Amino acid sequence: MCEVLGALGLILPGLFRIRRGLTPLAAAGLVIIMIGATVITLIGGDLMAAVISLIVGLLAAFVAYGRWRLVPLHGASRPSRLRPAS
Repeated sequence: MCEVLGALGLILPGLFRIRRGLTPLAAAGLVIIMIGATVITLIGGDLMAAVISLIVGLLAAFVAYGRWRLVPLHGASRPSRLRPAS
């Protein structure tokens, strides 16, 4: 359930252009979830599923870093209709 909500947190803010600053937070939350999933899957003995969880966690870490540092999406969600003073 948390993974699905995290995935929605990655997609919906950019899609609807509201609260786009939540995308890196959702990605960071997914990183934490995927670390736990990797550890628990390794303890269970399924190496391939652990590798998949690790890859998804690394991709979420890339999204979090990219949205915080490389291409932050801050500012107004819609263009302002105000005109500058003449």
